[in-house]
Amino acid sequence: MCRSRTKTNVSRAPSTLFEKTTRWFERSKASLLGHLPCGQGCSNCCVGLFPVTILDRQEIQRGLRTLPDEQRKRIEQTASEQVAALTTAAPYLNTNRFIDRWREEDIDRFTERFEAWPCPALEKDGGCGLYEFRPLVCRSMGIPAESDGVLSGACAVQTAVPVIRLSKALREEENLLAEMEAEELAAVRQHDGAQGEELFLPFAFLPDVGTEKTTDTT
Repeated sequence: MCRSRTKTNVSRAPSTLFEKTTRWFERSKASLLGHLPCGQGCSNCCVGLFPVTILDRQEIQRGLRTLPDEQRKRIEQTASEQVAALTTAAPYLNTNRFIDRWREEDIDRFTERFEAWPCPALEKDGGCGLYEFRPLVCRSMGIPAESDGVLSGACAVQTAVPVIRLSKALREEENLLAEMEAEELAAVRQHDGAQGEELFLPFAFLPDVGTEKTTDTT
């Protein structure tokens, strides 16, 4: 798991959903009795393109405002270069950065094409430059997924270790967090008039994207 290089001392408004997700992960990790291979220095899950939400973007933007100018500009430059490549590959992203209506196979095609990209906040030493403000998916990454009773490792690193099933209580809490996220997404989208909820990670690091308004063309 990608960790912060240094302990950040910042003052910010708490995000209950993000903090609850972090606490859920810690309890889930403890319940797996040391079988979770995630740890400081492992950044396998920090490489590759993936979608985040407008809630994640808000958190990332809060984090960027706490960074020294040099570090923030370096992260934003990496994100800008990745966004340029994405918009070249899909020009319609220039007018609508959201991918809610994309087909799953199209999203998969993009994630495979750009699978070698590091997260813009990934530091050279494998640490995360925005660890305290990381997206929800990053906070829960590493816990084995379960679908229709079938367990699977969260990443390639986990294929070499036993996969243990979470307790029913922890899975129920995970479902409640998902419901809470859906409610907050709907509220933010309605408040901001955004065209969608999901966008590719690099867009979340740029201050002028992720907030496009829905336009009335009637």
